[in-house]
Parts: sequence; C-alpha cells; structure tokens
Amino acid sequence: MKYIYSCLIASMLICGQVLAEPTNRVFVTNEQSDTVSVINEKTLEVESEIAVGKRPRGIGLAPDGSELYVALGDEDAIAVIDPKTLQVIRKFGAGSDPETFAVHPNGNLYISNEDAGIATVFNPKTGDNILEITVGLEPEGVAISSDGKKVVVTSESSNMLHVIAIPEHNIIANILVGARPRDVTFSKDNKIAFSTSEISGEVKKIDMVKHEILQVVELEGKNAKPKDIRLTPDEKKLYVAGGRANTVYVLDPQTMEVLKRIPVGKRVWGLAISSDGKRVFTTDGVDHQVSVIDTEKDEVIKAIKVGQFPWGVVIDD
Repeated sequence: MKYIYSCLIASMLICGQVLAEPTNRVFVTNEQSDTVSVINEKTLEVESEIAVGKRPRGIGLAPDGSELYVALGDEDAIAVIDPKTLQVIRKFGAGSDPETFAVHPNGNLYISNEDAGIATVFNPKTGDNILEITVGLEPEGVAISSDGKKVVVTSESSNMLHVIAIPEHNIIANILVGARPRDVTFSKDNKIAFSTSEISGEVKKIDMVKHEILQVVELEGKNAKPKDIRLTPDEKKLYVAGGRANTVYVLDPQTMEVLKRIPVGKRVWGLAISSDGKRVFTTDGVDHQVSVIDTEKDEVIKAIKVGQFPWGVVIDD
C-alpha cells in the first residue's frame, strides 16, 4: 500500500516524484531460505524466489514504490530490490543486527538494531547513516505516523514503547506495556496507536496525544503470542497475528472486542493488508506458507507454499 501525502500535486505524484506503477505483487521474506518469495496478488501463485542474503526479516517499500528494502540480520545490511525486475540492485550496511524497520514519507529508513539497543536512521539511496537513537533493550518493532512526525520503537526486554519526535529525534515518551512488545500501528489521524505484547498475550490501545494506555485486551488461548498488528483502510477492523496460537484475531478497533478468531498455519507472524482492504496475507512460519484471508467473510481462501520460515510481508498494490 502506498500513502499519498500533503505534497500531492496530482494523482500520480508524491513529493515531486512520479509513483512507480504498482506490480500487484506480494513480497515475503523467508528467514531460513535467505530468499524473498514473490506472489502474484491476483492469481495467488508464486512467481519467483529472489536470493537476497542471510536471514531476511523486515521488509518495506519506498514511498514512491520504486524500491523494495529487506533487512538482512546476519549480514548487518539492507538489500535493495527493484520490484519490477526482481533484481537485487545494491546493499548497504545498516548497523548491527537490523531486524525490522519503517519507511518515513521522506524515504529514510528507521531501523531497529536489536543487539545494539539503538534505532538508526539511514538514507537508502546513499546508504548514509544519518543518526543513531539510544532506546531500550532489544528494540524490535518500528512504526511511523502517516504525517511523519512520530516514530515508535518497541523494546522487547525493556517492555516499552519509545515515542520519538521527528525531526528533533528526541524521545518524548516511554510507555510501559506488557512483556515483550513486538509491533505497533497508527490510526489514520495518528491520535491512536495499537500495539502487541508477545509474552503477555496482550493488545493495547494507546492515546498518542497524551501517550497513555486506553485499553488492554488479553487474547484468549495459552499460546496466544501476538506479533504483527494492522488496521484495515476503513479502520473498521484490527487484525492481529496470534503467533503460536496459529490464529489471526479480528478486533473492533473502537471497542477492542474480539470479533472472530481465524485459524491459519503454525506460528503466524507477519501481516499485510491489500490497499482495497479485501485481503489479509499472513506469514505462517512453521508451515512455510502464506495464508490469504478474505476480509468480508474473515476466512482463509488459500494457503500458498513459500520458502523456509516466512517472516515479513508487504504488498505492492
């Protein structure tokens, strides 16, 4: 999904750059195959496997859709892929153990460097390290508000969400949450965020103006270990990857009521939602597959075999 920001001049322009025509492909990182699987979003068939580098995990698209970025944890690098030709066009060093990242509207990458306890900011075009921000122990998830004014970094061992102001890059709040926070997503107006805590099995709704927790929901099931969390474009549903519960939980983002539990493959980790909101793609690590969920019925319509231990997923549509 691509976001069009306030500098929009025409429907095909973003900040003065022409948007690349979407490829209608789903890209999946396979942690133990050292590959990225490429799925045709329309046919739901695997088109290609890209040899990308050692231990690929985090994945994201440039704001203009021209480049695909993949974090290579065992190479301390980011691989850059052309999403049309499916070629790795370059790599650049990204600090120690980059696990995941978020792409800012200006194109910069905000990366969690897990074993260093820092978040780094890189210009992916030049490979320049712009700055480092000290956060808590074992930083993991990274999320950026759509207006580009805040980034949230989760620290797994500190059990905190670190809220960082942009462009000042000061930590303006440290929000104590449940054990092992993993991922965060913002509402469209950026006033609310939702986060997951893996070990405590919780989902939290957070006021991002006051930086206060509004609601906490403990997911049912002893194996509920939530990781990724995503809002549908219409903000009517919140999807949560339940980890070892082998379940995707569907919540009402207003009430935080669990609306449905969708069985998927083993150790569901990553989530991506199509730009029209009609499908959710999940990475089911232990089953080496991607599940495709129809969001109208909230049912799995297909399981697609990919590489070994799929982790991250992003859609170019």
